[in-house]
Amino acid sequence: MRARTIVAILAAAVGLGLLTGWFVLPARSARSSATVPAASPTSLASLVAPTAAASSRGDGSPPPKPATGPVTDRNLLGADAFTAVGFTEHIYVRDRVGDGNYANADCAGEKTLTETLGGPSAHFRGLMTSPDTDRSDPTWTTSIGDQVAREVAAAALSPTLSQNFTERLLLEEVPCQDEPPGHWVYGPTHTLDVAPGVTASWMGTYDGDLNTTGSAPRDKEPCGGLAFLRSGSHYGVLEVDACLDTAAMTRIVRAAVSQL
Repeated sequence: MRARTIVAILAAAVGLGLLTGWFVLPARSARSSATVPAASPTSLASLVAPTAAASSRGDGSPPPKPATGPVTDRNLLGADAFTAVGFTEHIYVRDRVGDGNYANADCAGEKTLTETLGGPSAHFRGLMTSPDTDRSDPTWTTSIGDQVAREVAAAALSPTLSQNFTERLLLEEVPCQDEPPGHWVYGPTHTLDVAPGVTASWMGTYDGDLNTTGSAPRDKEPCGGLAFLRSGSHYGVLEVDACLDTAAMTRIVRAAVSQL
């Protein structure tokens, strides 16, 4: 079944309330692949009904507890997470609160979080290698080549609603896994079950020159990607522009959802 058909089915379920490396910083049109073997992706069905057992962070610490209360800056991913996966450049951190675009997916359209979910203001964080930021939004750099990552996080009224929001945001991007050859494309969905109520899903980004069949190649590494995070009543979207492979992306996404 093609990804767009899956999306249509799952989107209908949402409407019915059933879905509760060494790195460079290229522009999206100049993505390159790494050579580290990729981990096996999960299916979209397992995303909807995860079956993997909860696990710790991998550093000996206990699993995080599901988040409650409002989102603060402390819930957002810090620069040290990228240092931990080998990123060596200095990273500037810029924060703001409000509304705005939450992902850079041309195939899904540029919408704000409020337009999609109708929710309250969110916390935005930009991680970048240059202090030069966009005048209209300090979480964006003036050059995409300087953007390391950008995270958007907010709190829902309940964990159930947070799960619903996270799944809706993910389903919106799933069509980007199926694009004409030559167009950049997202890879398969990977799911991390970090702890009960603490989960994340992410898709790697592949440049158009690697898309020869209408979907991401199975034998190549991604170059960054897009993650959807949920911890208790908190939810978020993390876009990684740094060219991270599967192993590094997995560590970054786990760190982000554990922090959330």
